[in-house]
Amino acid sequence: MTRFSAAAVLACLASAALADGDAAKGEKAFNKCKSCHQIVSDAGDTIVKGGRTGPNLFAITGRSAGTVEGFRYGDDLVAAGEVGLTWTEAQFVSYLEDPRGFLKSYLDDSSAKSKMSFRLKKGGADVYAYLSQFGTTPAGEEAQDGATD
Repeated sequence: MTRFSAAAVLACLASAALADGDAAKGEKAFNKCKSCHQIVSDAGDTIVKGGRTGPNLFAITGRSAGTVEGFRYGDDLVAAGEVGLTWTEAQFVSYLEDPRGFLKSYLDDSSAKSKMSFRLKKGGADVYAYLSQFGTTPAGEEAQDGATD
């Protein structure tokens, strides 16, 4: 069992409270996501068993895009992260609605692509609220090495 400090628990609760969505609805909607994504803590505890086609979504809140160590992102998502894309609720929801269109707009590049072909037209804020319960990545930090193992 993973032990969290009181500060970590409060940070998780605060980030979930700041999200506009409904975490309970987001948990249900995440069932569509777990065919490609899992949620595994930095300590290696599996929170939600899922696929490994997409990156581990533990502590996605506040994370710079394209930064989970050991995951092979598409070049355009990495480029977006390098120029400042951080997963805020608004950015996350927009990306889920149309990943390729989002990257084209964000990078101002009509040829930008996304490896994620799935679109979640409704419920993105709920999924964000759900994922926010599982930690945040402080600004300027990348996800821990081995987060997708």
